[in-house]
Amino acid sequence: MRKTMILLYGLLSYAFFLVTFLYAIGFVGGHLVPKGIDDGPSTPLAHAIPINLALLTLFAVQHSVMARPGFKRWWLRFISPALERPTYVLLATSALALLLWQWRPLPETVWSVTNPAVAAALTVLSLLGWLIVLASTFLISHFELFGLKQVFFRFTGKSLPETGFKTPGLYKLVRHPLYLGFIIAFWATPQMSQGHLLFAVVTTAYIMVGIALEERDLIAMFGDDYRRYRERVAMLLPLGRMNTAPRHDLASNRVGDARQE
Repeated sequence: MRKTMILLYGLLSYAFFLVTFLYAIGFVGGHLVPKGIDDGPSTPLAHAIPINLALLTLFAVQHSVMARPGFKRWWLRFISPALERPTYVLLATSALALLLWQWRPLPETVWSVTNPAVAAALTVLSLLGWLIVLASTFLISHFELFGLKQVFFRFTGKSLPETGFKTPGLYKLVRHPLYLGFIIAFWATPQMSQGHLLFAVVTTAYIMVGIALEERDLIAMFGDDYRRYRERVAMLLPLGRMNTAPRHDLASNRVGDARQE
């Protein structure tokens, strides 16, 4: 019975994430959702900015604190290992859902692309960014990243297999393709409002901080393997470095990349 409940918990947590993630795509791009980033009653700047910053800060703090190895070690004293990841996903998704629900629009235009072809190209580029995000999660074990693998193995009574250090697909080009996808998705828009700009600036700043924290953890975890990987592969843009050194593997725990998680 306990195994079944853990499995159901993991499935519901993942379903909540998936629905919220798809809504977030529509929210940022203003596509096919009841409330986009610029929709809703206008709010004075003095009220909207503090509220939006508080929502973004809550999201960032939850992700960063709970993703740190020290917090995980402390937390695992009170929670089953099979429940750790689904619970993280549940809380992270709740923070995102709260942000989408309570976001205060600032619809004043910062820039607007009027050329239909360029506007369409920017929209496609944004959707490509989201596709890069999703593809990156599958390259680093999507179902482990979102807790499904853990609950299925717990249900079947198996232990998670050990994984090596690997750099699959896009990870051979840049160290953080998942974050690159988010940056593209947030900035590539034909219509940039004040609210969207605030969202893009703060999330990009958080991504840069998150990368620094994650790389510190990855060096602690993988040592010289990750240092060599960092030396030969660029952080976000595949420019200026050659992938000539022998390749190693980036462990699936690099599920930290989702951010982190």
